[in-house]
Amino acid sequence: MGGAPHSALGRLMRGAVARQAFSRRRAFLVAIGLGWAGYGGLGIIGQPRYGTARGLVDLTRHVPGGLDTLGWMWVATGLLATVTGFLVACPRMQALGYVAIAVPAGLWAGVFSAAAASTYPPAVGSACGWGAFTIGVVLVSGMDDPPPPHLRKRSR
Repeated sequence: MGGAPHSALGRLMRGAVARQAFSRRRAFLVAIGLGWAGYGGLGIIGQPRYGTARGLVDLTRHVPGGLDTLGWMWVATGLLATVTGFLVACPRMQALGYVAIAVPAGLWAGVFSAAAASTYPPAVGSACGWGAFTIGVVLVSGMDDPPPPHLRKRSR
C-alpha cells in the first residue's frame, strides 16, 4: 500500500529528531556553562569561600574589583559556553565555548598552584582539581561532534 510515503515520513521524523537532540559534546558545553555561571554568581560574587579568597589573593591584588570581577568573568564565560552549546552546525563557535570554559579553570589552576607553592599550601587540592578539570575540557573539546543530518554521507 503506501510504503514509500511511510518511509519518507519516517526519514523526515528521524531528521527532525536528530536536529533537536544534543550531542554529548554540546550537552557538556551547556551543562558546564550553566555550572560556571552559577559558580561565578553564587559561589564567588555571592558567597566566596575563605579558601577560594585566600588562594586567589595573589591574583585579586592585581584585578580591579577583586573577586567580584573574577566572579563576573565566570558568569560571562559560562553564559558564552551555554549559548555555543545550543549551536548545532557551528563548530567554530563551539570551539569558542570550550575556550570560554577552559580559561577560568586554567587560571584557577595556575593561581592555586602558585599559592600552594608559596603563601598558602592548602591550595594544593584546588590546584590539582582545577588542573585536572582543565585537561578534561581540552580532551572533550577534541571529540568529534557528528555532522548535522544534511551533511552526513548517505549509505545506499
